[in-house]
Amino acid sequence: MINFNGELYRDDDTILNHDNRGFLYGDALFETIRVVNGHIYFLEDHYLRLMSSMRILRMEIPMNFTMEFFEDEIKKTTRANENAQGHRIRFSVFRNSGGLYTPKTNDTSYVVSAKKLETPFYVLDELPYEVELFKDFFVNKGMLANLKTNNKVLHVVAGTFAKENDYANCLLLNLEKSVVEAINGNLFLVSGNTIKTPPLKDGCLDGIIRKKLISALKDDEHLKVVEESISPFELQKADEIFITNTISGIIPVTKYRKKEYNSDIAKKLVGRLNVLARLTV
Repeated sequence: MINFNGELYRDDDTILNHDNRGFLYGDALFETIRVVNGHIYFLEDHYLRLMSSMRILRMEIPMNFTMEFFEDEIKKTTRANENAQGHRIRFSVFRNSGGLYTPKTNDTSYVVSAKKLETPFYVLDELPYEVELFKDFFVNKGMLANLKTNNKVLHVVAGTFAKENDYANCLLLNLEKSVVEAINGNLFLVSGNTIKTPPLKDGCLDGIIRKKLISALKDDEHLKVVEESISPFELQKADEIFITNTISGIIPVTKYRKKEYNSDIAKKLVGRLNVLARLTV
C-alpha cells in the first residue's frame, strides 16, 4: 500500500499520470526514513531537511504540512503495510503538473511508500565490501548537490558500473577530482584518531547520519572529526573507510584496489548510532 496525498492505494494502482513533473523533469525531492516499531528515526531532522529543500526549490509548502502531519502520514502508511518491526519509508514530494521547464504552479503533492526492513537495529555487516572510483562523470559542486532530489542519474550510472565490474559500491568525484561520496551515502575516512568527511561545499549529500555522527563526535576525547576535501590518494593511506546512510547506518569498506581496511572505529560508532536513533525524535 502507498499513501498518495493522504489516501491509501494498492501499489499496483496507477495514480501518477504521465504529466508528473517528478517523472518529466526530476522536479521532486525525497526522504528515505527508517521506522521501527512505530518510532520514526530522526523525525525532526528529516522533516526540517525536507522543508529546507522545498524552500530552496521554491516549492509551495502547504499550511498543514507540519511535523505532526509528516509523522502521521508516515505512520498511516506503515500501519497499512505488512506487519513488520521495521519499515523503510520513502516520502516523495513533487511539484504539481503543468508547464514545461517553467512550472505553472508551485503547489505540491506527495507519495509515501513502505518496504519491510530485515533488521530493526543498525547492524554492522562485515562481509567483503570492495569499492572503486567512478570517473566517467562528476558531481557538480553547489547547494543543489546537497539536496536529496530525484536527479540521481549519475548515481544510477555509477551503480550500473559497479554491478558490471563486481564492486559493492563506487566513490564519486567532483569536477576538482575530490572524492565526494558513495553512490548511496556519505563517506568517512579514518586515519589514526582523525575521522575525515568531505564538506558540503564539495557537493556531497547533506546526510542525516553524517550530521548525527559529526555532532556526536565533536566533543569526543579520543576521536577528532574534520570536514575537509578528500583526495583519491588519501584512500589507500587511510586505516578505515566507511559509508553512512539512514537505512544501513554504517557500512564498512573492506577493500579499495590493493588496500584492505579494518572496521574498528565503525564497530564503536554503530553502538552510538543505535542509541541516538532510539533517543532522538
